[in-house]
Amino acid sequence: MKFSFKSMWNYKCPKCREGDLYKKPFDISNPLDMHAKCPNCSLDYHPEPGFYFGALIISYGISSWMLLLPALLMVFKFDWSVNQAMLLAIAIAGITYLKILRGSRSLYLHLTMRYDKSARKSDNSASKYDKTIFK
Repeated sequence: MKFSFKSMWNYKCPKCREGDLYKKPFDISNPLDMHAKCPNCSLDYHPEPGFYFGALIISYGISSWMLLLPALLMVFKFDWSVNQAMLLAIAIAGITYLKILRGSRSLYLHLTMRYDKSARKSDNSASKYDKTIFK
């Protein structure tokens, strides 16, 4: 199995599925505080500068559809005003902001890295460019 929705949702390392992506305890002032490497298999979580710009596109796609569809439904089906629909969209965005922010990074990392059940902590398992994505 190459992709695990469970490990992506729980913010686990895509290579070993055991190490945590984000530092604990959660700090609201720095929601994207990630480890530099996986504590279990030493996978580099920042393989290159600007790596997480792809997560920005994922976040934008998820949040735009998640906010647009309920707003359109309320305006056209239930005859809400545009201002009421905007308040609903802002409320939904406020509630889901952190989960989408962190989840899009986790999803992007899981889409670009492969699971390796034999991953163990070693100096070679977390080179700057992980070799498991090319197998």
